[in-house]
Amino acid sequence: MKINGYDIALSEDDLKQKLEKQSITIELISPEFEGYKALSEGDKKALQYLVNAAKILNKVFLCQDHSLNLAQKQALEAAASESEYAALALRFFNSYNGVEGLNGVDKEPIELFKGIKGFKGRNFYPEDMSVEEFHKILLKMFAAGKIDEIRKILSARTMVRRNGNELKAIDYTEFFAPEFSEIANQLELAAHYTDDEPLKDYLGWQAQALLQNNEDMDMLADKHWAVLQDTPLEFTLSRENYEDEMTPTVFDNPELVKLLEQYHIEATSKDMLGIRVGIVNKEGTKLLLKFKEHMRALAELMPFKDKYHQNIGQNSELKQTMVDVDLAALSGDYAAVRGGITTAQNLPNNDKLAVKTGGGRRNVYHRQVRQTIDIEKKRKILANMVSKELHEFYNPEAEHIFVIGHENGHSLGPDSSYQDALGLYKHIIEEHKANTVSITFMPEYVKNHTITTKDLKEVYTTWVVDSLFLTAQPQYAQAHRMADLIEFNYLLENRVISFDKNNKLHINFEDFASVMDKLLAETIAVQLSKSSVKAKEFIDRYTNWSENSAHIASEIQKLGVKPYKEIRTHF
Repeated sequence: MKINGYDIALSEDDLKQKLEKQSITIELISPEFEGYKALSEGDKKALQYLVNAAKILNKVFLCQDHSLNLAQKQALEAAASESEYAALALRFFNSYNGVEGLNGVDKEPIELFKGIKGFKGRNFYPEDMSVEEFHKILLKMFAAGKIDEIRKILSARTMVRRNGNELKAIDYTEFFAPEFSEIANQLELAAHYTDDEPLKDYLGWQAQALLQNNEDMDMLADKHWAVLQDTPLEFTLSRENYEDEMTPTVFDNPELVKLLEQYHIEATSKDMLGIRVGIVNKEGTKLLLKFKEHMRALAELMPFKDKYHQNIGQNSELKQTMVDVDLAALSGDYAAVRGGITTAQNLPNNDKLAVKTGGGRRNVYHRQVRQTIDIEKKRKILANMVSKELHEFYNPEAEHIFVIGHENGHSLGPDSSYQDALGLYKHIIEEHKANTVSITFMPEYVKNHTITTKDLKEVYTTWVVDSLFLTAQPQYAQAHRMADLIEFNYLLENRVISFDKNNKLHINFEDFASVMDKLLAETIAVQLSKSSVKAKEFIDRYTNWSENSAHIASEIQKLGVKPYKEIRTHF
């Protein structure tokens, strides 16, 4: 079947298999949710306008991701009413929120249409431009003195297009002006109806930031967002830059690196946009705030802490808010479920001006995502691959404790100047660092009575089984999974984890803390090196795909992997 002249690459039976047998449905809250019923009438109206903003923003994301996304989606929607095949393809498109993507199992991206592939620079850059041409153009522009334009090209908030033999950067507020104007209008309406003054204030700033080509407005909006702690509603316009694999390549070109340093140009990957809307869960938030109490003390335990600036320190104000959220809508980058889905976030990232100028950060946890698990499959994994003495320490709730430590870990350690210098490898190292911070400092939470000794063993065991038991060999584009593989191999090499003759997992709890402490020091040293070469060496050293990993992946796949997810919304 052709859609806009492109054949659907997956057969109807294959689509049915993927959607009905290999997918997990994530049910977001509906108007019947008790938390929604408890909202004031004003906040109920505000929530709907925020959901409207999320729907509009999704068009922006689709354009950022691939030049054909919008056209193919619209054509599928038109055909779906008359064709079951097209309806299935539309569901699959929506699960990826795009025409292609990795699924966490296969090495190559799954493509929905024949002849439509993703690009290294997504649609941020000309799709026919190679890395080599990109570097050549930049060098020519440097020679021609086009410094200001290069600065814009390498910024996080521009779409880049050809301009003769050169490149031209177009700010998001100009490129997406119609959509940004519509979103701003929805935010202003939400601000009018909400009963919460801090949220009203933030939404006003965020609306203005969408209308002005001024990074300072993003900074001010971020700062007002980061202090929201007691608001009834959650709204986030996220700006993360994992998908752009073109911009970081400049760090692999020594000539460009020297010129960037000479002209004080900071090359930052492009921001992929998303919106999250929900209702803050007060009970869930209480647990998060218990962990927050100890972040300043943990900052003092970080390796080489005197060699870099931390957002959190003994003599600084703790600028960190945390909320647990029941989700009403996920759009854009949040809804692009390509091998995984975000369970929590710590924003703004270190590369954002708000953080660089002393603003705070905010952690948001996604209840509906973490509560969607295949418990029967987990039981089979335990029975087949984990020694019996560890079964009592497997607890899905312990994974949430690890994630809390992970998100807090992003606020600790070297700042963005160290992270960005690692180029293509910065995200892998940063996600690995956050994992390592979380596990390294878990014994500290026992000392301060936040968790028990049994909880600690549950965190260790559940983390290894849920995170480090990979379903397939990860690729460089999968930062979180690459990080997991680093930790699996490090623990295996240092005999913290081992496998008996029946290939069942055993854990050496006694050495867990000391080995993780050593790994954290090695990781921070890599960030402090500001060397993409050292970062790659470190990653390559610990990401070999061993017989143990291959066996685990094979066994999990036999149990039936569900790499696809469908988000079901009701607002």
